[in-house]
Amino acid sequence: MPAKNSSIYWFSADPKKTEHLRALDGSAERLQLFKADLLEEGSFDAIVKGCECVFHTASPFYNNPKDPQVELIDPAVKGTLNVLNSTKKASSVKRVVLTSSLAAVVFTEKPLSPDVVIDETSFSIPELCEKLEEWYVLSKTLAEQAAWKFSKDNGLDLVTINPAMVIGPLLQPTLNTSAQIILNLISGSPVYPNFSFGWTNVKDVALAHVLAFETPSASGRYCMVDKVVHFSDVVKIIHGMYPSLPVPDMCADDQPFTPTYQVSREKIRELGVELTPFEASLKETIECLKEKGFISF
Repeated sequence: MPAKNSSIYWFSADPKKTEHLRALDGSAERLQLFKADLLEEGSFDAIVKGCECVFHTASPFYNNPKDPQVELIDPAVKGTLNVLNSTKKASSVKRVVLTSSLAAVVFTEKPLSPDVVIDETSFSIPELCEKLEEWYVLSKTLAEQAAWKFSKDNGLDLVTINPAMVIGPLLQPTLNTSAQIILNLISGSPVYPNFSFGWTNVKDVALAHVLAFETPSASGRYCMVDKVVHFSDVVKIIHGMYPSLPVPDMCADDQPFTPTYQVSREKIRELGVELTPFEASLKETIECLKEKGFISF
């Protein structure tokens, strides 16, 4: 966010990722597009110069990478450090807001259960993530760790937003990983995964980023989870809202269901964000998938 003209900077050379931004009201006056490479040192130097706040949100998120180091870990960790290195050179920057993840919070050796409440003091253990081959989780954990160390060593004011699985209406015309998960559930898949995920709304996450910059007292980490729900209950909720959709009625394995747990809302509420109920976010996602032609019913 620049200090002088309130422009929005967006870093991508892919037209599919930018055409919908150019179509937004006011984009002709307030949107500037730059090409940058997360893995190229100094790539962001000229871009962040004169900015008051840097929002670093780019980190690959998808399942089953062929080379986790190259596809997930390097872009997350090296990319974050490259952005922070450029930010360090810009004296105008007052704060950095980093999009981390709940993935960097919950993967500990502490057993989870419906009675357990997770909060911002919890940090995932990289060795455990690697042992479990949770490569995306590892990438986000290592990236946030690196960001906190760099910020402490270099005197940067860093705030992190740690959302769970982000759903809700898509701004872009393409599918992202979280929307794809919902689409899979309503497109005739015979089984649902044996996982319990936290869920949050994309509009709430966007607001949290803005408030993290605009609120002088904002600090540390902010977990964002409306509710942790097992997929068995997700499909029940979908069936209740859309009885005609072919949701699966069998789990992908015969193991005990992974447990749910709770995530504290206290700190995110102090920032001024009231989380959208999961059921509303789920409905928004399905309606958006229908509107954009990914499914018809």
